[in-house]
Amino acid sequence: MFMHFIIPLEKMSIEDKLQAIEVIWADLASTPENIPSPSWHADVLRAREKRISEGASSFLDITEAKKAVRDLLK
Repeated sequence: MFMHFIIPLEKMSIEDKLQAIEVIWADLASTPENIPSPSWHADVLRAREKRISEGASSFLDITEAKKAVRDLLK
């Protein structure tokens, strides 16, 4: 069933839009088992597991990851 409705985005403030996103995300996150995974997710996970088992992947802790992202944005 598809529910069609119009959200007046052009009339909403940034704060209202962010609040709407947070409400929708919280609702989706409350029942993650109801959200189907796309079929390509399994392929990506298998490829990542293979790289890990071959030692071809490295991991960053959260501080290093944040720095790496910031460096990319410079």
